[in-house]
Amino acid sequence: MRKSPIVALAIVALIGALGVFVVVNTFSDGIKLPKIGPECTVRADGEVTLDYVQMANAATITAVGLRRGMPERAVVIALATAFQESKLENLDDGDRDSVGLFQQRPSQGWGTIEQIKDPRYAANKFYASLKKVKGYQKMRVTDAAQKVQRSAYPNAYEKWADESAVLARALTGRATGAVECSVSGSPVLRGAEAAAALMDGLRLDWGRGLPESAAAKQAGGLTVKVADPSAGWRYAHWLVAHASATGLERVRFGDLEWHAPDGKWQAVTAGSAAGTSRVVAEVFN
Repeated sequence: MRKSPIVALAIVALIGALGVFVVVNTFSDGIKLPKIGPECTVRADGEVTLDYVQMANAATITAVGLRRGMPERAVVIALATAFQESKLENLDDGDRDSVGLFQQRPSQGWGTIEQIKDPRYAANKFYASLKKVKGYQKMRVTDAAQKVQRSAYPNAYEKWADESAVLARALTGRATGAVECSVSGSPVLRGAEAAAALMDGLRLDWGRGLPESAAAKQAGGLTVKVADPSAGWRYAHWLVAHASATGLERVRFGDLEWHAPDGKWQAVTAGSAAGTSRVVAEVFN
């Protein structure tokens, strides 16, 4: 009896699926299939998924706000603005002469192209302008952002308010083990070079918020002294957010440890715990 085209297609699809199953099971010990799914997940009374670049930029925007002494609400507004303007990516171009995370325009006095393309400079300029907006903490996210950006789409920022609040809770240190990034493959840096990259990034992002005596670099990583758990989780989450570009392998704080390949925070034994007075970061050797 002649089979219908639909039945024939179903048989072909089944054979293909079985073939894949056989191949995967035959070679599973020798082949690592690419991971499917988000590279970073943030959970803090909500969930947000980002790629490595977006996660690192979100952490930098938050760090700049905190070192300026800005409240968490300001961080939420800044993150929502960058979500809308660039999807948290440091863009080379945009509408007219707009560039960078916040799509700031050199022609409107935001700085040179080179300056605006520096995420720390761009975030600092945004916060400086936001600080001048009277009552911004009581405004809707989109209204406060619009006072700074003067966008042709003034209500567009509000759709990112919830995601930005989740990120802000985690990156300001109000959530425990909230930033998880899975980093696979060969590290981009190793040893002393990786430790130096971590330290440089910390100093650039945190500036005066990271006193010289607070962080110490070793050949295998660095240690950051902290005054309380909230400060510890700020730095721990920042480190994980920048892991893919720095060769970071492990972060320990309190009784939890993050490990690059699996990307999860896991409980450690009492003898391996870092305590709550320091954040310990180890790089690949």
